[in-house]
Amino acid sequence: MVAGDVQGVGYRWSTRGQAAALGLAGWVRNRPDGRVEAAFEGPAEAVDAMVAWCRTGPRWATVSGVDVVEEPPEGDEGFQIVR
Repeated sequence: MVAGDVQGVGYRWSTRGQAAALGLAGWVRNRPDGRVEAAFEGPAEAVDAMVAWCRTGPRWATVSGVDVVEEPPEGDEGFQIVR
């Protein structure tokens, strides 16, 4: 979960591009409470790099916090923006 000024600033689209560049699978979506939620699957180093990127996000975002929860992989293929 990513909190801050993260909706309406291209956060989801940038997340999808960054995840694809790192070869990660998963998804990203806006939450009704103003946060962005994402799940990443792939090599640990790539997931760690993605989480680090989320702490800053795209240049238009202002991230105030990132909460990370480890979960078992779901076997996602590709990376999608979901509703």
